Amino acid sequence: MASNYKTALTFSAVLALLLLPLLTVGELVQEQPLVLKYHNGQLLKGRITVNLIWYGTFTPIQRSIIVDFINSLSSAPNAALPSTATWWKTTENYKGGSSALVVGNQILHPAYTLGKSLKGQHLLALASKFNQLNSITVVLTAKDVAVEGFCMSRCGTHGSTRNVKNAARTAYIWVGNSETQCPGQCAWPFHQPIYGPQTPPLVAPNGDVGVDGMIINLATLLAGTVTNPFNNGYFQGPPTAPLEAVSACPGVFGSGSYPGYPGKVLVDKVTGASYNAHGVNGRRYLVPAMWDPQSLTCKTLV
Repeated sequence: MASNYKTALTFSAVLALLLLPLLTVGELVQEQPLVLKYHNGQLLKGRITVNLIWYGTFTPIQRSIIVDFINSLSSAPNAALPSTATWWKTTENYKGGSSALVVGNQILHPAYTLGKSLKGQHLLALASKFNQLNSITVVLTAKDVAVEGFCMSRCGTHGSTRNVKNAARTAYIWVGNSETQCPGQCAWPFHQPIYGPQTPPLVAPNGDVGVDGMIINLATLLAGTVTNPFNNGYFQGPPTAPLEAVSACPGVFGSGSYPGYPGKVLVDKVTGASYNAHGVNGRRYLVPAMWDPQSLTCKTLV
C-alpha cells in the first residue's frame, strides 16, 4: 500500500512537470496574503488626545494643514468622499474598535532652544512635556532642523516614554519637514525620487512639498502608533524594525501601483494637484494604503 502511495506521488509530480509549459506564471505563483501578527499587547483605542509640539519655524498655514489633517481623521462628517475619515476607519478593524483622534494642546517652540541638530534624547525630552494617559505627543521639526537618523534611515519615528510617577507609558511620534534635507526620500511622490524609476513628481495638494510630505509620514506613524503603540501590537518582522499598519504597504497610494508609481490618484483639473482624500475645511490630502485585517490586503481609497 505504501509503495502504491509513493508511485501515485511520483506520477503526480511528473504530471505537474509535464504541464508546466502550459501554465502561466500567474497560475504557478499564488501571492501569499500579507498578515500582520497581533502580539497581544495594548492598542490605543477610544478617544485619544493628540498634543503637538512645533519645534522650529512653521507658518500659520503650515500648522493649519497638519491640524486640519488630524481633525479630518475622526471628525469630518461633511467631507466629500473619499475622505481621510474613511481611510482612518480601517483602524477599527484591528482588535478593540475605533480610535478617535482629537487635537489637544499645542506648544510653539520657535527659539530652537535645543539647537538645530537634535538627537534621540532631545526628541524624548520634547515628547515628555505631555505625559497624559491615552494620548499621543507629536513632535514636528522644521525644515532647518537636522535630526539623528533623518534621511539616512527614517523620515519619522514613533515610540513611548514612561511617566516617572506611575511608570505608565505614553506614545509619541516625531516627523521632520524634508523640504530641503531629503525630499527625494521623505516627500516622494511630491518630489523626484533619489533611487529607482524617475517618474515625474505629483503636485502637492496643499502647495507645500515639505508639509504634504509630512502628512504622508504622519499618517503612516499615527496608524502605526494606535495599532502598535508599545511594540507588542500588530506588526510583522522583528520588533526592532517592524512592518506596521501602513509601513507594510510602502509606496502604495492608489490602485495599480508598482515601484516608482504611486498608483491611480485623483487630480484637480484646475491646479493639477494630486490627492486621494478629502478633509475638513476643503482640504485635500494624499494618504498611503493601510493594511486591512479583514481583507488581509493593503487597502487604498481609489
